[in-house]
Amino acid sequence: MMIIDRAAYDREANRLLFRVVHEVAVRHAGRPFDEVVQVLRRDLPGSPSLAEEEIRRIAEQISVGRDPSGL
Repeated sequence: MMIIDRAAYDREANRLLFRVVHEVAVRHAGRPFDEVVQVLRRDLPGSPSLAEEEIRRIAEQISVGRDPSGL
């Protein structure tokens, strides 16, 4: 894969990641932490994959009503 193609792929993968986080935040803001973690695990794309610690950090933000996507 060419570097430009890889950069475009990475950029699109990150956009998808942020869109999913935003959608989860909108639908599940203020919900219990464990529920948000489950939804994130189910809905997040496999690439780029997030470490469990990062998923839990995002879930904490959403469970208190914040949207960590920045969208």
